[in-house]
Amino acid sequence: MPTPSASDLSSIVIVGAGLAGAQTAAALRKHGFEGRLTVLGAEGLPPYDRPPLSKELLKRTEPVWLADDLGVDLTALADDLRLADPAVRLEVDRERALVRTSSGDDVAADAVVLACGSAAVRPAGWDAAITLHTAADAERLRAALVPGMRLVVVGAGWIGAEVAGVAAGAGARVTVVEAGPAPLERQLGRKVGGLLAPWYEDAGVTLVTDVAVDQVLPGTRENPEDGARVTLADGRVLDADLVLAAVGARPASGWLSGSLPLESNGGLRVNRAGRLMGLHSPTDPAGRLHLDALRRVWAVGDIATREHPVFGPVPGGHWSAALHDPDATVRALLGLDERAAEPEHVRARLGLAPVPAHAPYVFSQQLGHDLALFGVPSPFDEVVLRGAPAPSGGPVASEPLAAGRPVAAGGWAALYLENALDRHPRRTPDGHRVATVRAVLLVDSPREVGQVRKLMNRGMPLEVDLTRALDPTIKLKDATV
Repeated sequence: MPTPSASDLSSIVIVGAGLAGAQTAAALRKHGFEGRLTVLGAEGLPPYDRPPLSKELLKRTEPVWLADDLGVDLTALADDLRLADPAVRLEVDRERALVRTSSGDDVAADAVVLACGSAAVRPAGWDAAITLHTAADAERLRAALVPGMRLVVVGAGWIGAEVAGVAAGAGARVTVVEAGPAPLERQLGRKVGGLLAPWYEDAGVTLVTDVAVDQVLPGTRENPEDGARVTLADGRVLDADLVLAAVGARPASGWLSGSLPLESNGGLRVNRAGRLMGLHSPTDPAGRLHLDALRRVWAVGDIATREHPVFGPVPGGHWSAALHDPDATVRALLGLDERAAEPEHVRARLGLAPVPAHAPYVFSQQLGHDLALFGVPSPFDEVVLRGAPAPSGGPVASEPLAAGRPVAAGGWAALYLENALDRHPRRTPDGHRVATVRAVLLVDSPREVGQVRKLMNRGMPLEVDLTRALDPTIKLKDATV
């Protein structure tokens, strides 16, 4: 399929003014695009970093602006910057892409990059609950957190755990309700999630698991006109001054329904370079685009389910993807790398440099602990531990490295091993099992983050001598085979 070069493109529109959109704009200018660049935002604010909204809720009273943090200033990059005029409709054909905005304006361009991010999920009927996804959400929550207030958090995922710890530290009375059997069970599995459960009691947070929330209603039993009431599926009722719904986020793609083929989670399937693949189900009337139209639609960040050379299709939602993927996408969009989506063995035969591969990455500071997750855990993986979790009673301070030990006191890791059927399992010359690592979770192990990042970012499966890998006195890089 032909790909336009920089000289063929006179106009591009970026839908989204978050991290992915800002990085796309910066990459376009860096790689020589001199045409008209339009950026459409929804919040009315310049780009800012979202992770601190929960992790540093009380430490930062205003957003971390990307212009200061990364030096990415949309006002200098875009010819037409509309921070409060979101897209509401997309039409694309062989000749152009046309984006209609909420103000009723039609923006025509030679190509569109969808970087529209995600939105917090709030179940129907939960109007009495707030969510945490924007700077305005953080401001409201921060103002409400006073000593003694009752906060009910629905969901023990990343955001729920982070807010629970911050709120409890501020003197709030916090209860977290989780429908699953353990915190972060959906993201990390039941075994690892169960190891995190004691952190809640250590932080002074009440954790309720294995029960769903039936209703979130305005008013409490004491004050019918104030606060909120949470009804659980087992009949219990929790009164709260504030309820936070932390039950996940979905791509902010509802406006694309009927125009492009959305996945069940609201994402768009793109290739390794970020170009729309045009995949759709037989019953989906959207997305039957001509090949010349497909080359005009690209997606990055939360909305993009992107092909990865090691992990296959990876749904959006990873901060690292929003940070790094726009550069490769822009190079492909401008025709600077016409083979950006090809497997590395094909690129090598053509004499092309490897495309940087970044493993999906999530970092979290919750309940007095630091977590870093590289890769994509699967419910089918075998989970083994490297080191042992510290006994319940709070986080253990790191100690200086001794005798080359890479793990801080109290630090540990979970390795998620590919559980594929193999008639001929591999062994090292010492007879140790060779295992393929699909994901690594580091807990309170800051000194291992750098080396694990390098191992997982190599663009090839991580294979280890499992006996050596599970020995915390041996660096993980020295256990690779």
